Amino acid sequence: MPALVIGFIVHKLIHVADCVREQMAMSTTTNTIQPPSRIRLLFEARVLHELASFAGARPFLNIAPRGDGHSVLVLPGLMANDASTQLLRGFLQGHGYDVHGWGLGRNFGLRPNLEGQMLDRLGELRRRSGRKVSLIGWSLGGIYARQLAKQRGDDVRLVITLGSPFAGSPRATNAWRIYEMASGQSVDEPHSAGPLHETPPVPTTAIFSRSDGICAWQCCIESEGPQVENIEVNSSHCGLGHHPAVVYAIADRLAQPEGEWKPFRRPQSSKLIYPDAASSSTRGVSGPSRPATPRSGHWSTHLLFWLTRRAR
Repeated sequence: MPALVIGFIVHKLIHVADCVREQMAMSTTTNTIQPPSRIRLLFEARVLHELASFAGARPFLNIAPRGDGHSVLVLPGLMANDASTQLLRGFLQGHGYDVHGWGLGRNFGLRPNLEGQMLDRLGELRRRSGRKVSLIGWSLGGIYARQLAKQRGDDVRLVITLGSPFAGSPRATNAWRIYEMASGQSVDEPHSAGPLHETPPVPTTAIFSRSDGICAWQCCIESEGPQVENIEVNSSHCGLGHHPAVVYAIADRLAQPEGEWKPFRRPQSSKLIYPDAASSSTRGVSGPSRPATPRSGHWSTHLLFWLTRRAR
């Protein structure tokens, strides 16, 4: 059975098993949103299937739109380093982008001087290429990416976050205690670039999964606007950096000409890969929000779906 199908089934099982708790978490009051349940955390083990899915789908992912050579900076999640984003960076590098890891070792949280080092890294890439830089951040790395874009909007082309809990309570994750131990700081400490939930002044895409076992998905979505969108996938939190649906969506977002950003479009037939959230409310803590539910898509998206669901 294809790994993508397994992920879809797991997504549905979690939804049924966790239905009552999910309804409680859907409250519009930020403080009532709880971390993902134990069953969701348990099903993070499906990351192995998602890794196999990436390997199997790699030939088909090559049909994704190609890049224009601009620089892309990829920021890892909590307790991770550049090795965790190697598969994603390798794919994007081979797809026509100038891709870079953050180069700052393991991510132990926002320790002293880290923000300045990231700003220096962003400025270096901007000067070297003479073009704006796209930022991709996984989990905590996505929070960094958003805050960098708020401070250096003129240097950033777009921001893509993968399961990043930038809205709601910082304790609505199963990792907040690890963050405090690793960083030596409280998760409640304010950030110099302003509130985390505020949208960066650049095109922003938030990729999330309702079956995320680490971060409450309601805290990982944006209130959509002219240059803001949410894309839902069926993935574990730990698999977001290499899940084929995520990788394709990232390639599609990056391939847009600078200054011509448009919302992600997926085919109606791709519910297995990009769930259709139009039939169910997706209210985040910052207000009403729905993942993009476009009416049509690039031909390669159709082909990717057709091929991967038949892969064995």
